[in-house]
Amino acid sequence: MGKLRITWRKSSIGCPPDQRRTIRALGLRRLGQTVEHSDSRVTRGMILKVRHLVEVQEVAE
Repeated sequence: MGKLRITWRKSSIGCPPDQRRTIRALGLRRLGQTVEHSDSRVTRGMILKVRHLVEVQEVAE
């Protein structure tokens, strides 16, 4: 299973509360912050919900 590097690029001001909660659930606290998660269906679903706010890269292990 691979890893995904997720970077928060755009502010969530004006976004619905469920999208803000998704950003927090991904572990993102500050704009510009980058986190790594395992590539799973759950993570992909959360990324899909906030795809306009984040940038995603696949990390080779």
